[in-house]
Amino acid sequence: MLPLRRADTYTSPMTHQTALTGHPRGRLPLAPEGWPFLIPTTLLWLLSCFMSWSVPAWLLFILLLFMLNFFRDPERVFPDEPGVFVAPADGKVIRAEKTPDGGLRVDIFMNVFDVHVNRAPMAGRITHMEYTPGKFINASYEQASTHNERNRFEMETDSGMKIAFTQIAGLVARRIVSYVSVGDHVAGGQRIGMIRFGSRVDCEIPAGYELCVRSGEKTVAGKTILARPAADPSNA
Repeated sequence: MLPLRRADTYTSPMTHQTALTGHPRGRLPLAPEGWPFLIPTTLLWLLSCFMSWSVPAWLLFILLLFMLNFFRDPERVFPDEPGVFVAPADGKVIRAEKTPDGGLRVDIFMNVFDVHVNRAPMAGRITHMEYTPGKFINASYEQASTHNERNRFEMETDSGMKIAFTQIAGLVARRIVSYVSVGDHVAGGQRIGMIRFGSRVDCEIPAGYELCVRSGEKTVAGKTILARPAADPSNA
């Protein structure tokens, strides 16, 4: 597991680039990042219908349905169980294992049909954010963790524990969007950002926890418990 750093910076030290900033959804159950795609597609679809262009109209309608599904952002109820580390992303667990330092590593792959809004796995303060530009290797591959565009979050939980998780862009995903900044206090399950069009989130969980998921299982952001405090931390 990568060591947690204490520096409070949000920009890449080499490039001074940052992830895109945005805001979480309002009353409509759609991520705001979808509107620049949904509005022109809807207008083109309506124009095609008006002009009786059957084939373009059907293709645009299918594309519109895909976008509505991709940018959906449903409400979630965070587990009422103290100390649990909850999935920050919808998707499939592609890694769930203990690390050499006694901590845990859980990686979640999101395909284009999953909800792509990411959530805080625990309540606490954002102490560090680091955006790194990079490649767009298929996010299910291991090298995506170190080669792809990514945005790393470090948090100090309300109990004083240090945790970290990283948004990683994928083959189709091309930009990471952040809803929070360094110093913000977030509630467990609060929306912290999204990744546009297929990606993954890597989670770093400290020692003293036991895994609650296995590789191949599906997760729901803000609901699925990835790990909980071990009954006997010495055996975690």
